[in-house]
Amino acid sequence: MKFEIIGNIENEETFASGSGIRELPRLRKAYGTGRWRKRKGEATVKFEDGTTVLVELHWYEATGIGRKEHKIKRILE
Repeated sequence: MKFEIIGNIENEETFASGSGIRELPRLRKAYGTGRWRKRKGEATVKFEDGTTVLVELHWYEATGIGRKEHKIKRILE
């Protein structure tokens, strides 16, 4: 399901980095080498049908490359 992040991501936290990321070879092949980290945080998102909800997001991030592959892990409200 497609969604758009509205506003800022809050309570950001890194919970895996470097070799702790199972997807590291795929990320490097797709986006390039960098100091990859797997992060999570809370944000309000808007779905295609117009519904807005607070969710926990997970994504990959590297310096100079940015945030990639946002995914919703759970709905908080």
